[in-house]
Amino acid sequence: MTEEHRDNGRSQPANEAWSKNWLVPILLLMLRQWSSYGYQLMEQMSTFGLAAKNPGTCYCTLRQMERDGMVRSTWDTSEGGPARRVYSITDVGEAYLDHWTRSLDQYRRMMDTFYRLSTGQPTPREKKAQV
Repeated sequence: MTEEHRDNGRSQPANEAWSKNWLVPILLLMLRQWSSYGYQLMEQMSTFGLAAKNPGTCYCTLRQMERDGMVRSTWDTSEGGPARRVYSITDVGEAYLDHWTRSLDQYRRMMDTFYRLSTGQPTPREKKAQV
C-alpha cells in the first residue's frame, strides 16, 4: 500500500507532497545564490534530490511566489531565441527563507532529541548532569 497525503482534497503520494512542501524554500535558496530562469532552476532541483517531474508545477509555483512578492521577474532578450523570464529573490523572499531556516533548525533540534531518546542515547542536558 502506498502512503498518501491529502492536499486540497486530492490524494497524492507522500513523497510528492513532501517535494511540493520544499519547492518554495529550495527555489528561494537557489535564487539567493543567482538569478535564473525556470528551466535552469528545475535542472538544479536534482542537487536537492528532487526531480522536476512536472515543469508546470515549478512555473506555477514561481508565478505564485511572484504574486506573493517573494520573487520578481524580468524578461531576458540578450540571447538568441525567445525571451526568457529570469527570476530573482526579493526582500520578502529573503525574510521568508530566513524564517524557514530558523524553523527548520528548531525542527532539526527536536528531531535530534527524539532520535536520541528513541535510541537510548543521552540528551545534551543529561550529559551535563552526568559530569
